[in-house]
Amino acid sequence: MRYNHIIQGRFIERPNRFIAQVEIDGRVETVHVKNTGRCKELLTKGARVYLEKSDKEERSTAYDLVAVEKGERLINMDSQAPNRAVGEWLLEKQLFHDLVLVRPETTYGSSRFDFYVETGSERIFLEVKGVTLEEDGVVRFPDAPSDRAVKHMEELVQAGKDGYRVFVLFVIQMEGVRYFTPNYDTHREFAEALCKAAEAGVEILAFDCLVAPDSMRINRPVPVRLTEDYGLLSRIPKPLLQWYDKNRRILPWREEPSPYWVWVSEIMLQQTRVEAVKPYFERFMRELPDIGSLAGAEEETLLKLWEGLGYYNRVRNLQKAALQIQEDYGGEMPSEYGELLKLKGIGSYTAGAVASIAYGKAVPAVDGNVLRVISRVRRDPRLISDAKVKTAVERDLQEIIPVDRPGDFNQAMMEIGACVCIPNGAPLCESCPLQEICMAHQAGEEQGYPRKAAKKPRSIEEKTILVIRDENRAAIRKRTERGLLAGMYELPSMDGFRTAEEVAAFLAENGLKLLHIRPLREARHIFTHREWHMKGYMVRVDELEPKGAGEQSADWIYIEPEETENKYPIPSAFGAYMNYLRRKEQQI
Repeated sequence: MRYNHIIQGRFIERPNRFIAQVEIDGRVETVHVKNTGRCKELLTKGARVYLEKSDKEERSTAYDLVAVEKGERLINMDSQAPNRAVGEWLLEKQLFHDLVLVRPETTYGSSRFDFYVETGSERIFLEVKGVTLEEDGVVRFPDAPSDRAVKHMEELVQAGKDGYRVFVLFVIQMEGVRYFTPNYDTHREFAEALCKAAEAGVEILAFDCLVAPDSMRINRPVPVRLTEDYGLLSRIPKPLLQWYDKNRRILPWREEPSPYWVWVSEIMLQQTRVEAVKPYFERFMRELPDIGSLAGAEEETLLKLWEGLGYYNRVRNLQKAALQIQEDYGGEMPSEYGELLKLKGIGSYTAGAVASIAYGKAVPAVDGNVLRVISRVRRDPRLISDAKVKTAVERDLQEIIPVDRPGDFNQAMMEIGACVCIPNGAPLCESCPLQEICMAHQAGEEQGYPRKAAKKPRSIEEKTILVIRDENRAAIRKRTERGLLAGMYELPSMDGFRTAEEVAAFLAENGLKLLHIRPLREARHIFTHREWHMKGYMVRVDELEPKGAGEQSADWIYIEPEETENKYPIPSAFGAYMNYLRRKEQQI
């Protein structure tokens, strides 16, 4: 869109919303202001303004104020310009390539929208909002409360429910801004209505404009940030990365961030402390140094390498994913986030970690550490156990993750959550680079966040564990292929707490001749949703037959005790009794 007869002037003052005093060629002229908004940041004394001379001689004001210079930025402040520019832009088929009809100012029910559009397949309503409020490259709407704007959001939602495709288009009446966000400070009700509209399916777009004194046209899309605390989150990367550069831990997988190393380490680190993972990771890489060797490994080799890490389905899924990579990706781990998500056992966190750390892709990796940090920074009352909250945090961090250091950013977030913003006990706020922006810290409520749902009590199972030995061998058995600790080996056991007499009777029923029995210490092992409470007995028998005579002992395996160290994977749940199994502990 273009203006005619543009001249320059200097702004003096604005007596009311509709007029301004402007100096033009040494004389003071009263001019019409084509924007009834506040515009206080634009219309400052001495600002250079641009005016269009009216061609209507009967008007009381001969000029319309249409643009103003703010520093080096030229801003169009004509409230009619956005609709004119959008109308031209739509007719050029810039937004809808199969455009059939454009109709301005169209009534729908009790509503009136700026544009009604038809394409080859859709009926569309589009509401236009001009944006002139800018600070440090961030633009906001509105600059003053607007009940009409709130009503438009509600009406668009209803039109969407009635089957129309609906848009809000924010026309940024300037060029080169960073992002658009609703103005929570000036009009929270509108900001909340806009967020609700987006959740209901209203499409929120923002475009900047090429502005000249005599013209304005739609230019490029501008990022839209709807969350209130985006500005808060955007302050995280710089101090966080500075802290990380000085304080990062030296970890094996960090020093060689190949896709395979990153992947395996991240799977190991789930539910496991970093220090505990280090020796497992180094052993795993010695035995299975690449995807091909992982894909071809025997299951018992895998389980033995994983023994003690728990959650054994993790390593089974590692192998399944390795086979997928061999078959579908030519043995090379995919680099794209979406492709990584197709691999067995890889969720959004692991996909984000591999894509960002190994491949430099700007995608977030959100785990419990990250959720805790963000929850405290925001004083976020939402439950971090809610999958929707995790998804929302991923979306929010996607907007602020630095494209030049995405892997470092993700690792820094995990690092600060593990070492400073710790989960148990008081966080080490005095060492935290985010303390100045952390809302929970400012309120002295660090330990009140994150909010968590009350845990369900674990079920308790009582077991009697039997360490059964003869002169040379010990008895173990393989668990079923499904359920808890599937496919692992274990010590024979009896349900409940049993007496020595009951154990002796059990062994006799299973064809074993008891020589000695003595009680062992009690132990407990905690799983995610259950606990094992255990008591044990060291049992010396006359001889372990190749096959037991009883129903229980039919599937027992008789092994040299040393074989449990490198051949048979026995989970850490039985760790309290394993020393009694080995030859040096056989004395009774």
